[in-house]
Amino acid sequence: MMDRIRNALAPHGTLRAAMNMANFLLVSGEEQDGTLKGVSPDLARRIAHEINVPCDLVLYDSPGALADDVHHDRWDIGNIAAEAERAVHIDFSCPYVMIDANFMVPRDAPFTSNAEMDAPEIRIAAYERSAYDLWLTENFTKAQMIRSESIGQSHADFNAGKADVLASLKPKLLEEMAGRNDVRIIEPPFTGIMQAVGIRKGQPEALAFLDVLITDLIQSGFIKTKLETHGVADKLSVPTANEPKT
Repeated sequence: MMDRIRNALAPHGTLRAAMNMANFLLVSGEEQDGTLKGVSPDLARRIAHEINVPCDLVLYDSPGALADDVHHDRWDIGNIAAEAERAVHIDFSCPYVMIDANFMVPRDAPFTSNAEMDAPEIRIAAYERSAYDLWLTENFTKAQMIRSESIGQSHADFNAGKADVLASLKPKLLEEMAGRNDVRIIEPPFTGIMQAVGIRKGQPEALAFLDVLITDLIQSGFIKTKLETHGVADKLSVPTANEPKT
């Protein structure tokens, strides 16, 4: 069986693992020798180790570009957020970490709940084709979306007054709030982002293998240890082993 899984996940003899470089929480930088570090690279290397092949990290500037390449034979696994629109073309494992996504508003804004944001007069700044932008596209039908090419630009748009509300990852919002008293975060999160391992569709045995492996890595404490190693344990949560898929 392992030969079949190896052939499915690494048909070229090397596990080509796509990394979303825009996710600063999961891809946190480089070692002195240039080796990419972070929870996502470590997980990719562990998967490669389990199937006994080398690991080659394929870098993408955005999750949308990564997802678009699923049919172009440029990667074998893609470590991005599981989301319904992406799941049309990609099969996702169970999640290995969770990230909250919240709204930020000016402190004196009248909003108190997430539902209030979905109104025709409300402009929401968001990082285009991020998992939370895709969620908003599917679930918000009235608000005006002000989309930008990076998470940093979405914050800049909000701060420049181009939007009434900022949708972003909670850890990034907490950074934004540091030293400020003119903004606040709406609780609870409007969605939770499930970070998972994606593969092209039609590989049920390989997908089942990834589900079992990630469940084991959660239960053994591997994922928790990696969050601590890379200094993101206070920004990310470890899913329960039976967390439902998108």
